[in-house]
Amino acid sequence: MAGSEHEPFLSQADDTADGPAPGAPGFPGSLANPKAEAPEVPDPEKLQRITGVSAAQSALIVAVLCYINLLNYMDRFTVAGVLPDIEQFFDIGDSSSGLIQTVFISSYMVLAPVFGYLGDRYNRKYLMCGGIAFWSLVTLGSSFIPREQFWLLLLTRGLVGVGEASYSTIAPTLIADLFVADQRSRMLSVFYFAIPVGSGLGYIAGSKVKDVAGDWHWALRVTPGLGVVAVLLLFLVVREPPRGAVERHSDSPPLNPTSWRADLRALARNLVFGLITCVTGVLGVGLGVEVSRRLRHANPRADPLVCAAGLLGSAPFLFLSVACARGSIVATYVFIFIGETLLSMNWAIVADILLYVVIPTRRSTAEAFQIVLAHLLGDAGSPYLIGLMSDRLRRNWPPSFLSEFRALQFSLMLCAFVGALGGAAFLGTAIFIEGDRRRAQLHVQGLLPEAGPEDDRIVVPQRGRSTRVPVSSVLI
Repeated sequence: MAGSEHEPFLSQADDTADGPAPGAPGFPGSLANPKAEAPEVPDPEKLQRITGVSAAQSALIVAVLCYINLLNYMDRFTVAGVLPDIEQFFDIGDSSSGLIQTVFISSYMVLAPVFGYLGDRYNRKYLMCGGIAFWSLVTLGSSFIPREQFWLLLLTRGLVGVGEASYSTIAPTLIADLFVADQRSRMLSVFYFAIPVGSGLGYIAGSKVKDVAGDWHWALRVTPGLGVVAVLLLFLVVREPPRGAVERHSDSPPLNPTSWRADLRALARNLVFGLITCVTGVLGVGLGVEVSRRLRHANPRADPLVCAAGLLGSAPFLFLSVACARGSIVATYVFIFIGETLLSMNWAIVADILLYVVIPTRRSTAEAFQIVLAHLLGDAGSPYLIGLMSDRLRRNWPPSFLSEFRALQFSLMLCAFVGALGGAAFLGTAIFIEGDRRRAQLHVQGLLPEAGPEDDRIVVPQRGRSTRVPVSSVLI
């Protein structure tokens, strides 16, 4: 590889070329295909020539990255599954236990830009191997902390952020350098599907391992063992593809990293939407909680009604933001601001609803299923669904940039209608929420006994008289 002797060891690709020479046949956008109006999806042979990685190996790399992403979120939520035991062991209150997650997220947040900088300049596979090995070692060590050293548990959870930041910021870029267009969207949807599944498994694994072992410390010793497997898979299976090779035109020079200051200046031009999301998230959450708190005195169903109002109110503004995208970017941002503020009103309220309609001994399981279902019905499959709709629309239109824009625009309008359906679901929730909350309260107070197997019966007519039979026999 030309110039590799002058590059740091960590910046070199794994036995892959920087891509074919300019004008080489099969390269997307090469001079041999001047009529192409958009980057084409290369066939497997062409893609292998570009990246140096076969289609089968690319799929295997994605499988390894998905496994590690699953493990990533399992570890993050394992602590939540045994949090009551941690509070009892260290003799701490809710504020101190909440600090465990705060320290982790703060570390993760601060270190993410650091690994973003490193990931753009050095070998990503070795960065991830080092980060995950360090994370596994620290997580294992946190399971041996004595009860008098709670501050050491906080320190180890902060250090876990090192490993998670090294992976979460880098892994998606590997997928981006192995696939293009629809293939990339499909692979990313599979990759991020591990988030809800891993989150739910973390809750379940944490509590179940604790029950089986009789000691919560063993819950923190499961993911480090799986982390060792992850490091071995990364080292043996994953290969470092050349950055941007699948997207680079044949007559373009190889991509070289620019200074971090230049990177930040360029990214600042694209951060308007992110800033709007941050501001509207804060405003929407605070507004939703305050409105609900004030209305509860007059209406006990205020929580689901506020959520319904937020979703139903956000739907037209989100629709208008997409509809105006080509005509006025200012109007688009205004509608996005209003729509996201209304959309964010339900975040904290939904968490509160979940906690007061479920008895304490089932709340972790309920949180786990809520996370799984929320992502399963939301961001796990929606990017692929939107992309699929866009592709189907483009098939009937002549190829052009406007056709691509219109297809994606019409597909994104589906989000507004789904939001309206969510608002209708909250209206239905308002009908039952009082009864569910009352049953949970009576159960906690011991006034509503748990239904046993003998109580799981219904009365049916049988041989001329009423008889109590199990529900399962009727269903069968």
